[in-house]
Amino acid sequence: MRRFGTQGPVNPQEHYVVSRSDEIADFIKRVEEGRYVVIFAPRQTGKTTFFRRALDVLVADSGIEAEAASPAAYFPIPLNFDVYKNTSVADFYANLYQDICEEIENLFQRRGGTPTEALIQLLADTELTNPHTLRRFFRRLERVLTPQKFVFIIDEFDGIPQAALSDFLHTLRHIYIAGKPRCPHSVGIIGVKSIAQLNYDRSISPFNIQDEFHLPNFTLEQVQELLEQYTDEVGQAFVPEVIESIHKQTAGQPVLVNRFAQILTEELQVPKTEPITLTHFSEAHTEFLHGQNTNIEHLTTNIRKNPRFESVLMRIMARDEGVDFNMDDDIINELATYGVIKRASDGMCEILNLIYLYRIMRTFKPIINGLEHEYLPSGSHEDFFDYITPTGRIDIKALLDNFRDFIIRAGFRILQVPDTPQESVGRHLLLAYLDQFIKLIGGFMHIEVPTGRGRMDIIIIHNQEKYIVETKIWRGDNRYQAGKRQLAAYLRSEGVTEGYYVVFDHRQNPELGSPSVTGKGRIETETIDGLTVRSYVIPVIQELPSGIPSTSSAP
Repeated sequence: MRRFGTQGPVNPQEHYVVSRSDEIADFIKRVEEGRYVVIFAPRQTGKTTFFRRALDVLVADSGIEAEAASPAAYFPIPLNFDVYKNTSVADFYANLYQDICEEIENLFQRRGGTPTEALIQLLADTELTNPHTLRRFFRRLERVLTPQKFVFIIDEFDGIPQAALSDFLHTLRHIYIAGKPRCPHSVGIIGVKSIAQLNYDRSISPFNIQDEFHLPNFTLEQVQELLEQYTDEVGQAFVPEVIESIHKQTAGQPVLVNRFAQILTEELQVPKTEPITLTHFSEAHTEFLHGQNTNIEHLTTNIRKNPRFESVLMRIMARDEGVDFNMDDDIINELATYGVIKRASDGMCEILNLIYLYRIMRTFKPIINGLEHEYLPSGSHEDFFDYITPTGRIDIKALLDNFRDFIIRAGFRILQVPDTPQESVGRHLLLAYLDQFIKLIGGFMHIEVPTGRGRMDIIIIHNQEKYIVETKIWRGDNRYQAGKRQLAAYLRSEGVTEGYYVVFDHRQNPELGSPSVTGKGRIETETIDGLTVRSYVIPVIQELPSGIPSTSSAP
C-alpha cells in the first residue's frame, strides 16, 4: 500500500502523488520552445518531485507523452549540484563530466537502447576542465544527438561552487543567445536561493535569459485529488470539511498537506471502517501545532537566525495596513527565501499559512510569562473548570471577562513579560491564557483566518461546539466598528451564532468605557445581522511606577 510522503521527493510507486498535469504541460511547452527555465523556491515545496515527474514525461515514449507529442524526440538528463559546493572549479567540471556520462548511460537503459558509436567516441575523447571545454562539448554533442534535442535539469543549483558560478552561467547564456539549433536545447535550474542571492557578479552581463517558472502550492482540488487516491485504495473517506480544513490551514503547502494526511491515516489509528471527521482533524491539528517535524524545524530555525525577523513578523501579524513586500529589503528577502512569507494580492507581506502563523507566535512566546499565577483572582476559590457550565459548554463570556480582569490585575507588569514586543504582548497573553484553559478541559484550539494583516481569529472546539474569538490591535474607531461587522460575517460563514471580539488598546491614554468599567476599557454586546457579538477593548499600555524600566522590546 502506498503512503503519504513527507521525507524527500515522492514517487507514484510508493506514495500518493498530485499529478500537477497542468503545471507539467506548461513546463513541457517551455521545453519544446527551447527556454532556459529557472525556479527558486523554499525547501520542501515539491520542486524536485515536480521536475522528476516532468523528466519522466520527457523520457517516456521516445521523449514525450502522447498529449504533448512533438515531431522531435528529447534527450533529457537530470543533474544535481548538491555535492559540488566545496569543490574546486577543476573538480567541479571533472565531476560534472562523470555525472553527465552516467546519466546518459542511465537514459539508454531506461529507454532500452544503446548509444551510437559516435556518442561513445565523443564521451571517450572529452575532458571537461573549464567552461570553454563545456561549451565545445555541447557543440559536438548536438551533432551526435541530432535530431534529438538535449535537455538537462539541474537540481540543488545552489551547490555550484561560487568560483564556478559566473562562468557557468555565462556559458549557458552564450549558448542561448547564439540561437537555434542549440545544445542544450532547454535547461531547467532548480534551487532555493535566486541567482542574485548567490552573489552573482553584477559587474558583468547578468543571466537575463531566464524564464521564471512558478510552482504553486496545491489547490483545494489537488488536495482532494491526493486524498481520494488513499480513499480509492483503502476505502476510508475524508468528510469534505476535513479536506477543506487541511487546505485552509496549510494553504496547500505540499509537505504540510502530506504530513496532515500522514497523521490522520497512520498515527491516530482511526479504524479504516470509519470516515475521518472534523474531530480527528482537530486531534491531528493539535499534534501539528505542538509537535515537531522537519518542515517546522526548518521554519523555527530560520526565523531565529536574525533578531530582526521577530519584529518584522510581528508587524506583519499586528498591523492592518500591512508591510510592503519589498524584495530589495534584506529581511523581507530572507524571510521569503526561507518560505516564511509571501506576496499577498495587494503587494503586502503575508505569513505563508496558518500553521506557520501559529508556530511563529509560539516560537516568540515566552515559555513562562511570570503572570500565570494571576490568571484567576487571588483569594477566590475559582479554577478553570468553573468556566464549564453544568451542560458541558464553555462559559466563554465569563472566561473572557476574567481575562480582561486579569490584564487589569497585572497592570504595568504586562510590560515586563520577557522578550515580547509591546504590540504583541496582549495576544501572547490571551493565547497563553486560553491555551492553559484548553489543555485542562481537553479541548482544541487553532487559528483560522487569513494569514497576518492585523486580524487573528482563535477557534476553540470543545464537546463538538465551536467558539470564535477574534483579536485585533486598536487602530481607531472606524476599524474597530468594521471589525465587528467582519466578525459577524465570519460567524455566519462558520454557522456560529455568537462571537467574541478582543481589541488590545496600546495607547498611552486609552479610551475608557462607561463609568461602571472605568479603568477596564470598554465592553459591548450587540446584535449584528442577527448574530451576537461581544466586544472588549482592553487597555494594555499602563504607566509604569517611577524607577521601574520596561523589559519588553518594541517592534
